[in-house]
Amino acid sequence: MSKILTQGVLHVHAAPQALCPHIRWALESVAGQSTDLQWCAQTATVDEVRTTLEWEGPQGTGALIASALGRLKNIRFEVFEEASPGADAGRWAYTPELGIFYSMIDASGNTVITEDRVRYAYEAARGDSNALLRQFSLALGEAWDTELEPLRACATEPSNIRYLHRVG
Repeated sequence: MSKILTQGVLHVHAAPQALCPHIRWALESVAGQSTDLQWCAQTATVDEVRTTLEWEGPQGTGALIASALGRLKNIRFEVFEEASPGADAGRWAYTPELGIFYSMIDASGNTVITEDRVRYAYEAARGDSNALLRQFSLALGEAWDTELEPLRACATEPSNIRYLHRVG
């Protein structure tokens, strides 16, 4: 893994309480150190909890976190990794229904659609404007945002944020 450090944030928007130790173990396997997550109720769902973790580590840590948590299946989360020298910022979103979504993020927080993805969208649409809109919606991760937004709206209290420095 890269020696260039970056930082980011993990939002576990909703998870069954029984998975909390498994989430901690998955994060510890990436970080190589213990972490203390503070959970609070996710008021948008029944019997689920949420947490936020700010992290610092080598480039690519965001992808490792998303991969480790995606194996747990029954959680909803987002991982953000800030840009660093030689690497774009990124966002990974996961829901059990949709699976994993990745996008590059610009300095203003916008999802970046690459030239190749735009070309693919045009080719796949075959002149159908509705199909083109569906392709762009997929490229922007709109379905993930639609599913995660009610869970984000409930995350107003910052009391459950924890910091993990120099992972890896």
